[in-house]
Amino acid sequence: MLVLLVCLGLALATVVTYWPVGANQFVDYDDGRYVRDNAVVKRGLTAAGLDYAFTTREGGNWHPLVWLSFMADVDLWGMNPAGHHASNVALHVVNALLIFLVLVRTTGAPWPSAFVAGAFALHPLHVESVAWVAERKDTLSTLFWMTTILAYTWYAERPSLMRYGLVLASFACGLMSKAMLVTLPLVLLLLDYWPLGRLGRPTASRWLPTSWDRGTLVRLPPRSSRCWRSS
Repeated sequence: MLVLLVCLGLALATVVTYWPVGANQFVDYDDGRYVRDNAVVKRGLTAAGLDYAFTTREGGNWHPLVWLSFMADVDLWGMNPAGHHASNVALHVVNALLIFLVLVRTTGAPWPSAFVAGAFALHPLHVESVAWVAERKDTLSTLFWMTTILAYTWYAERPSLMRYGLVLASFACGLMSKAMLVTLPLVLLLLDYWPLGRLGRPTASRWLPTSWDRGTLVRLPPRSSRCWRSS
């Protein structure tokens, strides 16, 4: 019940805080290049748009999922900037909730987790990412950053090829949203130390084993085993 109430509070506080962005228009800096004046994006999700998303280097970046999200917005909202801003706000709300849920699951500390998620959701440094349509790559990549950590935590609870595949798939989606996610594997190694406790340190979560063999991070399973665990 506490987790549910915190989630509702986070979502409400974030929506109320960012509600004014719905009155914003597209801005001249990059919004025209990515959405307002982009003829391919303005046609919505099409076969040509799919090809464009995975081949263009417009803006000096390769982020096909960002392009596809803009095209999906056009299908949903047309060229109404309020709808595109609403999508950014929705992504930011989901990101804040994911941060809270991941922290609660890995640390078992709901109130500190709520504080961190609230600081993320309401900190002024995130205004640019949410209130600027062209910064979709930031909100979208954060979504996959958090789903990768969530999938990795699930994998750590009971290692298997299927769960590891989910980690890789989410990480790949993150890279297709923003190149900065190349740093995420290092973060996962830090999580192995704490709070996951996979490097010999006691785990902080009741969902995870209380102790780990230090070799579990690098050893491959026997051919007959379905799980990625030390033999």
